[in-house]
Amino acid sequence: MPSLPRSIAHLDMDAFYASVELLRYPQLRGQPVVVGGRRATPGGETGHFPHLRDYVGRGVITTATYEARALGVHSGMGLMKAAQLAPEAVLLPADFDAYRHYSRLFKAAVREIAPELEDRGIDEIYLDLSALNPDGSREGARAIALRLQQAVRDATGLSCSIGVAPNKLLAKLCSDLDKPAGISVVAAADIPARIWPLPAKRINGIGPKAAARLDSLGIHSIGELAAADPAWLQEHFGERYGVWLHNAAQGIDERPVVTYSEPKSLSRETTFERDLHPRLDRDALSRSFTRLCEQLAADLARKGYVGKTIGLKLRFDNFHTVTRDQTLPRPIGEAAAIRQAAGECLKRVPLERRIRLLGVRVASLTRHDAVPEHEAAQPAQAELFA
Repeated sequence: MPSLPRSIAHLDMDAFYASVELLRYPQLRGQPVVVGGRRATPGGETGHFPHLRDYVGRGVITTATYEARALGVHSGMGLMKAAQLAPEAVLLPADFDAYRHYSRLFKAAVREIAPELEDRGIDEIYLDLSALNPDGSREGARAIALRLQQAVRDATGLSCSIGVAPNKLLAKLCSDLDKPAGISVVAAADIPARIWPLPAKRINGIGPKAAARLDSLGIHSIGELAAADPAWLQEHFGERYGVWLHNAAQGIDERPVVTYSEPKSLSRETTFERDLHPRLDRDALSRSFTRLCEQLAADLARKGYVGKTIGLKLRFDNFHTVTRDQTLPRPIGEAAAIRQAAGECLKRVPLERRIRLLGVRVASLTRHDAVPEHEAAQPAQAELFA
């Protein structure tokens, strides 16, 4: 039996946001449930829940249960469009504080077993299991994956799917082969049978535009991509990307599992249910701005960072997006200080149209405990949208 020279796992939580909501509302298990938007207010105590058929707005689906996905709805789809496909699906608002809480729980449980962990977001991680499975056996990899699944379930009550392969690219592909609660172990010798029949767009790194271009060139599966002449790929996609496409289709990926990296920035943003007027809706905008700064300050405090560069992002009703930023003499992390600096950025933006999206960012990050006390900025107050 072929072994795995490296045992790299990709662990992906199953329908994560929706699954967290089902912990709160277990009576909805087995039903099509969509998470997204802000107006929906669950009435779990009375047994009454809003449905997609009643939604009016332009929100998008954050995630959906597998029962809802079977009806054709998916993450990123507009809620109004989803309502046409699944009008009876239950609609729940997103609760990101709860999702972050369960994210921390499952990652802590995994680290107890497999400390070589690369954090890839709120609901997925890579793990290097090579030291835990030194002979690279399938049986060893599957046994570790089963332990990880059980640890996650014990810590959170949630399920996850795990792919184990010789590298990160294949592991990510494999974690999606047998969802939900699946385990897939793939060695290099399995690539022709298990990987090549999959659509080329399933490779992480082939986006919609590249997938459409491949499709127009007659390449639909990973196997067809693997059989393509490397020079031909470079001719159509450029030297660097063409080489990467060839290697990816062959299952070649030498990237290590990166267990630690400093974040470059942290941000918070919100898309309004309706476009807000800079003057007529000043109070609502100011409250949202303040709330974003408070949430961002909490993120910084939790992760232990402060930052010197404060950025502002606005998207107007015509979808034009502008950004402004400024670099301060000292790093900050307090909500009021972030709000003041973001307010200064706001003064440099002509507010002539209604606002669709508002965001705040802190960059040039430094560990809070590495900043001398005399360099720490003092909190300040500022009136925004004045």
